[in-house]
Amino acid sequence: MTNSTPKIRIEHLIKIYGEKPRTALKLFREGGTRDSILQATGQVLGIADVSVTVNKGELFVVMGLSGSGKSTLVRCINRLINPTSGNIYLDEEDIAHVDEQRMREIRLSKVSMVFQRFGLLPHKTVAENVEYGLKMRGIDKAKRRQKSLSTLEVVGLSQWADYLPSSLSGGMQQRVGLARALATDAEILLMDEPFSALDPLIRRDMQDELLRLQKQLHKTIVFISHDIHEALKIGDHIGVMKDGYIVQIGTPEELITQPADDYIRAFIQDINRAQVLTASSIVRQTTPLVLSQDSTEGALAQMVDNNLQHLYVIDQYGKPVGILNKPTLKAAVQQQSDDITNLMQTDFPKVKASTCLENMFHLYQQGLPVAVVDEEGKFAGIVEHSDVLASIGKY
Repeated sequence: MTNSTPKIRIEHLIKIYGEKPRTALKLFREGGTRDSILQATGQVLGIADVSVTVNKGELFVVMGLSGSGKSTLVRCINRLINPTSGNIYLDEEDIAHVDEQRMREIRLSKVSMVFQRFGLLPHKTVAENVEYGLKMRGIDKAKRRQKSLSTLEVVGLSQWADYLPSSLSGGMQQRVGLARALATDAEILLMDEPFSALDPLIRRDMQDELLRLQKQLHKTIVFISHDIHEALKIGDHIGVMKDGYIVQIGTPEELITQPADDYIRAFIQDINRAQVLTASSIVRQTTPLVLSQDSTEGALAQMVDNNLQHLYVIDQYGKPVGILNKPTLKAAVQQQSDDITNLMQTDFPKVKASTCLENMFHLYQQGLPVAVVDEEGKFAGIVEHSDVLASIGKY
């Protein structure tokens, strides 16, 4: 669950690698490119004036090819790499300019990191690995052990607490790395391509596990990936990087439906859009009939005026309770019957607005438009079968 409170705010971040970054910084601010700066100074532009906001409870994916700057960006957030210029606010504290002692405190209490290669200590047990960050904070042994075991329970590894990491599979070892980050109760998790070393099936399982944990724990996560499928699956928002720049930031649906340029289009060209687009992106707003507030004649007139074959009925709380079809209504009007409750079909297809289109195809077997509801179950509109097919082939 995300909200609109910024947890991480990055403003005009620049990172230049080399012995004379200030010379290169001056050239960059005068309009120099990565290539021209490298040629003129030998300095490498890693991050090029990046500004990003990550809200509290959001899973933000930074995606790009090798050398795009994504790993540099995430390491600047916890100052494993010091930026050349710019600001990095964590809860409105500019950590880009705090001293090293304060930065150590932040790493121990507020920010945890999960690495690609697990980073486990091979001579320590699983439980000891998980409690390592707590030990660095001076937490006593009994409390560390208790927290370690409870966190391993969360990731499904409590029975492996006293084994060495070498006894575990790659996916299990990565769960230990995740548990170690979670054990500190840090509000921010930085994850640098944590699943890229895993086999495809295990990687998919870990993605599902991360989504399950995030639904439960509501951490603020910055997740680095070079895989567009992974980014679209797990990200609330995605920032796509190229040559140190942010090319586009958007939701998975926005990247699919509103690509900023040919670079983004190339990334998404092989994507199964039905797995990304949701009902909310194509919902057709219609005016439903409110139960007990209109007659069969009024309902039929509404259908005729709007060229509808079906009309959804909602209750006093705005939730769909049935659907009417035109032939039934015509017959009822002719018979002067006004009992809409007996006329409507109560077995109708319904999905949440967040449902992906791929999971809707089977609902059209009845030949009815699908009712779309919001998180509270209130009627938001309809999606016809033709809407789904058109949206998939549109972009």
